[in-house]
Amino acid sequence: MLDLFTIFSKGGIVLWCFQGTGQSLTSSVNALISNVILQERGGLESFTHEALALKYRLDNEFELVFVVAYQKFLQLSYVDKFLNDIQLEFRDRYKDDLQNGKICRNFSDFTETYERMLKKAEESSKLASKADKRMRTFDESEKSRKTVASMIERKNGEETKKGGKVKSKQEKPEKSVSFAKDSSLVQEKNLQQNVPQSTAAVESTVGQGLDEATILENRQKLLYGKGKKPGKQETTKSPDGAKKKEKNKRQWDLNGSNRDLIELDHSKDKDAPQINGAAFLDPDELKQVGQRKGPLSDLEPEPSGSEDDDPVENTASSKGGKKESGGGTFGIFNGLRNLVGSKTLTREDIQPVLEKMRVHLIAKNVASEIAEKLCDSVATKLEGKVLGTFKSIAATVKKTLEEACVQILTPHRRVDILRDALEAKQKNTPYVVTFCGVNGVGKSTNLAKICFWLIENDLRVLVAACDTFRAGAVEQLRTHCRKLNTLHPPEAHGGTQMVYLYEKGYGKDAAFIAMEAINYARDQHIDVVLVDTAGRMQDNEPLMRSLTKLIKVNQPDLVLFVGEALVGNEAVDQLTKFNQALADYSSMENPHQIDGIVLTKYDTIDDKVGASVSMTYITGKPIVFVGTGQTYTDLKNLNARSVVNALLK
Repeated sequence: MLDLFTIFSKGGIVLWCFQGTGQSLTSSVNALISNVILQERGGLESFTHEALALKYRLDNEFELVFVVAYQKFLQLSYVDKFLNDIQLEFRDRYKDDLQNGKICRNFSDFTETYERMLKKAEESSKLASKADKRMRTFDESEKSRKTVASMIERKNGEETKKGGKVKSKQEKPEKSVSFAKDSSLVQEKNLQQNVPQSTAAVESTVGQGLDEATILENRQKLLYGKGKKPGKQETTKSPDGAKKKEKNKRQWDLNGSNRDLIELDHSKDKDAPQINGAAFLDPDELKQVGQRKGPLSDLEPEPSGSEDDDPVENTASSKGGKKESGGGTFGIFNGLRNLVGSKTLTREDIQPVLEKMRVHLIAKNVASEIAEKLCDSVATKLEGKVLGTFKSIAATVKKTLEEACVQILTPHRRVDILRDALEAKQKNTPYVVTFCGVNGVGKSTNLAKICFWLIENDLRVLVAACDTFRAGAVEQLRTHCRKLNTLHPPEAHGGTQMVYLYEKGYGKDAAFIAMEAINYARDQHIDVVLVDTAGRMQDNEPLMRSLTKLIKVNQPDLVLFVGEALVGNEAVDQLTKFNQALADYSSMENPHQIDGIVLTKYDTIDDKVGASVSMTYITGKPIVFVGTGQTYTDLKNLNARSVVNALLK
């Protein structure tokens, strides 16, 4: 039933291996190592590669990895328990050799033990499947804990507070509430039929849970209607009264005609000369020219706490038992105070710390699902470690969390647009980049920033206006192109225009416009094509099909997802559904999905940088650009260390 079971060290030395098939499974194990273990995704219960499902366990005490692989269509319920049993059996049997570092010895005698334990696990699984499964009773279910009485008491408490009446101890809240509902229904029915309620019927309710004050209040509501107070009756005006005053016409401020246009024009550029459609530029905008040559600069790293400082001591010395906020470790290490030296960390020891860590990550805008998986990954790396002094425990937990976050944010494949664009230029083919994302995240604005950066590096750019849905989208790109051409006039580049706009108006097929733009760029020897698409929600199937068609037909070199740094749990839903739609609605065997992320509005989040962790964890793709403002120079590369320092702040 199992295709592979292997035991190897974290250094890559295979101690023992059992293979139940003649097919080579090395690529699947390598994929597990590179995509899960090295990418700090220890929270994943299983990993699927091609036709195999793989599960693993880490032994941090002896630095070992236990991996089992089987066909993914099989439902094997005993795999998890069998994996744990093999781990314990191997540790106990070769404990002395592993402690002395004799990992290069021959472990072939473990094969007989493995086969015996596998046979026992399969037999117990068959017996468990054949056993009669008794259904749980209602008292054993979780639903039985949610009693109706608790809900009625809560609702009755609100009514008591609202009406100001006091309940006696002998009264039963269930009957009181049910009778109040029945009484209100009867009153409403009688009111509709214009039949007054009899006094005897009302007074009969006194003995069933309603006092005199409540009955009087109900009578007033019935007679005068809801929201009306007794004693106030509407007075009808006599026909001989004063005539109604006519409504005066509204006089709007600054109301005028075409003659007043000159006086009402307060724009800064009204006196500036317009030469060949050039845009008006502020002096600050002219200073931006020439500042973005070469690679972009990284985000400035956040200051972190000193590594020599003991975070627990800092927390303990705070006044009134409160936690200090400047230590860089957010006080999660208080749960480690009860640990003594030379103790093996267990899951129970670090569970309180993990819970505080999870809450802190969620407060920093990390999606709750990602925070849970990140804590599981840290726990997997710490469980079973033998640590020395208390200070080393705190330092190890902090270091493990930092390494996990840095590893997630560090891409295993770096996207270098400048290098790829220069290579495409040498081949006389345009380098095509497509921008996609939800509404209002800043796709067009950050497209203009990237365009400015490419122009600074002597690359001609064609902007394809494929947002044929939003009103003003084409005009926005036209304004950006006019401004960029003013910043970089043809005279400064040997008479060559650096930015072009390809647009066909609104209501057209976006995929066809992108195809024509790419062909135009190829004929005119333009270096880079930036395709702007319409914003769309991830659940809008027609628009997602349109985006999939655009990417499938034109096959861009790079697909960038533009997302806000403000989102929390929504980041997981957006990226997951965008990637899923690009795969489902494409008939290709290997559909083109998201290649990178542009993180916008980063200057508005202070230290709540969790969205970058969520987006990178979900897709496994790098954050290529970070938008930090509104000007063309507010574009930077992501600094993983800076994000981690802000995350642990």
